Amino acid sequence: MGLKIYNSLSNQMEEFIPVQPGKVNMYVCGPTVYNHSHIGNFRPVVFFDMMYKYLKYLGYEVKYASNITDVDDKIINQALSENKTEKEIATYYEKCYFEAAEKLGSSKPDFIPHATDYIDEMISFIHQLIEEGYAYEVDGDVFFRVKKIQNYGCLSNQVSDDLEMGARISVNEKKENPLDFSLWKKTEVGIKWDSPFGAGRPGWHTECVVMNHKLFGGQIDIHGGGMDLKFPHHENEIAQNEAMYHNSLSKYWMHVGRVDFEGQKMSKSLHNVIYIKDLENNKAVMVVRMMLVFTPYRNNFSYSQEVFEQYEKIFEKWQRAYKQGLYELQVAKKLENEVLDSDILKQFEEYMNQDFNVQNVMTLIEQMIKDLNVSIRMKNIEATTKIWHTLNKILSILGINLFVQPMKDNELEVYINWSIARQNKDFEAADTYRQQLADWGIL
Repeated sequence: MGLKIYNSLSNQMEEFIPVQPGKVNMYVCGPTVYNHSHIGNFRPVVFFDMMYKYLKYLGYEVKYASNITDVDDKIINQALSENKTEKEIATYYEKCYFEAAEKLGSSKPDFIPHATDYIDEMISFIHQLIEEGYAYEVDGDVFFRVKKIQNYGCLSNQVSDDLEMGARISVNEKKENPLDFSLWKKTEVGIKWDSPFGAGRPGWHTECVVMNHKLFGGQIDIHGGGMDLKFPHHENEIAQNEAMYHNSLSKYWMHVGRVDFEGQKMSKSLHNVIYIKDLENNKAVMVVRMMLVFTPYRNNFSYSQEVFEQYEKIFEKWQRAYKQGLYELQVAKKLENEVLDSDILKQFEEYMNQDFNVQNVMTLIEQMIKDLNVSIRMKNIEATTKIWHTLNKILSILGINLFVQPMKDNELEVYINWSIARQNKDFEAADTYRQQLADWGIL
């Protein structure tokens, strides 16, 4: 059975068939870098990183892009409040963002386009939309004519009239239609660029379309982001792409649920956010990744200290077994021989291919941990080798790091001596070796 994913555009499960056989082009909306990112911001990052790793495991040639929005009203306001330039603000918080993402076990995307590097292309794009009647300029501002797109609302599954009534759209007398959205914003404050429409900056919805096309050229396979981006951001991307290129921007759309804090929406404005930088240590960060990975991606997730502690216990249980298995493999000189259990991997793939059924994957890992402990206790090195290497492979795809390192040569020597002393019931020597291993953090 091949990979099946839930396509937000069709609102149904579909078999994943890329535009080009064996190749996957994936674009995920990245951060607006004006402040630190909280764990809710990182949920899409973690999910699509896991998806990226899994697609590569399946043998696809994957090109993964995630943008940096480095021009925005929020960045301008932050720059003014800190008496810094927008560039300084964006550069600093982008650095913080990638440091946090790395701590969370997420790889850097293959492409990281910055909005400010594509201003000329955006101006040209907007100008052409005006020429073709899809956009109009009013006193230095440029808006997109939503009524020109017949299927507007296809992603959010609403018709334009319903969107007009239900969406929170800012009142703007310049607009022909309340749903019309900004392509170019006239501004006299903060960073701005000259254009045929006057000094200003591009609208957020335009940035991703232009960068997407510049990077990939045609229809991509997967476009993703948080559920909150479905409307209006992704809807507006689809509309612009159809107007300019007369095709569908992406074959599959995937959206990740939000993170709540004890039942309430996690939001900077509500001051109930948890920043990666504020977590106690790397272990705590990885526990958060486990929480995010093992929650079905389309579901909302409510963070609480109680849930954190539950996952922390699971992390520690897995770490103990993984650590013991690693040491046993070192003693038996089996660490370099990657022997995988094809039956377990087949089961893993079956679960992952069901739109990333992570709950079943977690149950599978729990069983592997039990079996690993049994094989270690029974001194079955062949079983230990196969289970440990398979577990290691699965954890690497999920991006979960248990922070266990192989023993150094001198540590391994003491570990072997400790094992021999225990077997020979030389308890005095065993205690001495054990204390030394404990001092090194091995036991």
